Amino acid sequence: MGTLTTAVLPQWMRKRLDGRLPDYLDVKWWRDEDELVELAPLAEIGWFDLHVKAPALEAIARAEKLRWLSSAYAGVDWMPLEELHDRGVVLSCGAGLAANQVAEFAVMSMLTVARGYREIVRAQDRHDWLPKPPAMRELAGSRAMILGYGAIGQAITRILGGFGVDCIPVRSRPGDGVLGPDEWRSQLPTADWVIVSLPSTPDTAGMFGADALAAMKSDAWLVNYGRAEVVDQDALLDTLEREAIGGAILDLTMPEPLPPDHRLWDLDNAHVTMHLSGYPSHASRARSAERFLDNCERFRNGKPLEGQVDLLRGY
Repeated sequence: MGTLTTAVLPQWMRKRLDGRLPDYLDVKWWRDEDELVELAPLAEIGWFDLHVKAPALEAIARAEKLRWLSSAYAGVDWMPLEELHDRGVVLSCGAGLAANQVAEFAVMSMLTVARGYREIVRAQDRHDWLPKPPAMRELAGSRAMILGYGAIGQAITRILGGFGVDCIPVRSRPGDGVLGPDEWRSQLPTADWVIVSLPSTPDTAGMFGADALAAMKSDAWLVNYGRAEVVDQDALLDTLEREAIGGAILDLTMPEPLPPDHRLWDLDNAHVTMHLSGYPSHASRARSAERFLDNCERFRNGKPLEGQVDLLRGY
């Protein structure tokens, strides 16, 4: 059979992977943080995903034999990307695996705003029969700027297209009706919705700040399903408190969890959706397993991996 490659993998993926893994792997399964940190030095292939990042980072630091780090997370900005690059470690992520569920969540939140659904639910809680709808905004005929045209941005665009929304995609490489990084700001005043689905990189950090917020229409909504760091949250708070824009839908905040006394909680024009959009589902975990199995063969044969991260660009 030849020399085996040691893979340190999470127990919560075992039922989806057992009996399907290639025979070149010698698999060690970890069940908790302590076991992950203990097993990490053995790993040539690692899957170290944890909600609490400190032990995952410790495992990465201890995994001196690591050649490929697999992750089901789309966002990898919490990882030591430069260090992985210098160590020659290949990183694959979960980009695209939860794109549809995030896009559905984003569009759901936009419909909630457009039709005042939050107020309707609160009225039911009060046993209060409303005489008219709280809001009568329509998605049809509105315009949405999509900042970040990866898998999530494309999925949002596809769904919004079914509602008759005119979408303006923006990405780092323009062309074919897609605006580039030097073109989107002039179009901000035309957008009814500004949807952020960008990764967090040195180039995107704080990119949507006070100037961009000031350029938005007075009734436009900012919708962030990318990364919190892309939006200047202090500038956004000031903008919302002055009611200078329609409002903001925020799946991401800084920090997370948002402290109970944070000002965002009490703003009527802020909808905080608590980073729930991409929470792993049975379907997305099944897709993660399939990607890992496919990447095992790609890694073995020296081919580029699905979801492989450009460690210098950060996504």
